[in-house]
Amino acid sequence: QVQLVESGGGLVQAGGSLRLSCAASGSVFSFNRMGWYRQATGKQRELVATITSGDSTNYADSVKGRFSISRDNAKNTVYLQMNSLKPEDTAVYYCQVITSRVYWGQGTQVTVSS
Repeated sequence: QVQLVESGGGLVQAGGSLRLSCAASGSVFSFNRMGWYRQATGKQRELVATITSGDSTNYADSVKGRFSISRDNAKNTVYLQMNSLKPEDTAVYYCQVITSRVYWGQGTQVTVSS
């Protein structure tokens, strides 16, 4: 089993920044992909950013140029740096880690006020 602990969410004004982190623990030997998804109230969950074991990254068009995903292999942690935040970024953000199966974090609330 893999356990994911997320942190860094909170309330921020439009134009501000936040950094989310997701630390993985448990029986983890390798990661095929790590990523962040988000789900706004009344909306479906959507992909925000992903990073593979080969450090290939992918971003949703809505966050390109503003968000940056990275990882620290020694700490089994993935980060999401969010800059120039907009009210439409408000959502619950979920960490995802893929090994031989898919694991999800509990979610962390990000609220951006106008």
